[in-house]
Amino acid sequence: MNTRMNLTCRDLEDKISVDQAIIQRRAKRGFLDTPVSMETVKDILSVARYAPSSSNIQPWKCFVLSGKAKERISSKAVDIYRAGPERLTPEYAFFPSTLDEPYFARFNVFRGQLGDAVGVPRSDKYGRLKDNERQFRFFNAPIGIIFSMDRRLEWSSFICYGCFLQSVMLAARARGLDTCTQQIWSLQNPLLRSELGIPESDLVVAGMALGYADNDRPENNMENYKLEVEEFTSFFNE
Repeated sequence: MNTRMNLTCRDLEDKISVDQAIIQRRAKRGFLDTPVSMETVKDILSVARYAPSSSNIQPWKCFVLSGKAKERISSKAVDIYRAGPERLTPEYAFFPSTLDEPYFARFNVFRGQLGDAVGVPRSDKYGRLKDNERQFRFFNAPIGIIFSMDRRLEWSSFICYGCFLQSVMLAARARGLDTCTQQIWSLQNPLLRSELGIPESDLVVAGMALGYADNDRPENNMENYKLEVEEFTSFFNE
């Protein structure tokens, strides 16, 4: 075992288990202003880079935002959103045009829970628009990350990308940090191209808020129902 691996193993001894990180991970929608060092961000990404990908093509590209850069891009994103949210087009569909059961019921339950937690009922269209602005501020997290992928790749690379994003989230949780992955940033692809130099040949996949969660916020204490293993698994032994 080489020195780097020895150091990595010793570093991980004080961190929570993989099982704990998976179970504790939640999408947090409100963060403290406690700073996160860039060394910590690099450490998280250094671990996440070991995520599996088909034939090791590693399709991920990351743009880490903090300080004035994050504030500038967030302010511009909010201004663009206020000027006409209906004019924003994502790089890919988030959901099918018709969301069938059982997915629609799960979606409805979650949206209802979230609306209740933030004090914005589904019927309050203006309130929901205002609440969405918080997404473009990365929920006030000190770190925002934008993820892109070469659009020449096939959709199967999204499977690889999911593994990478989960690895980022779990490495963050293991260090006492929290995250929220945000597909909504795909709506701001023209702004992100201009500000970050993302070429048209790349697809803006998502953003992510990273920091220490403000767990006094009700939306950060939601308990989402998770299917039991028997509800999504079939076992065969003959």
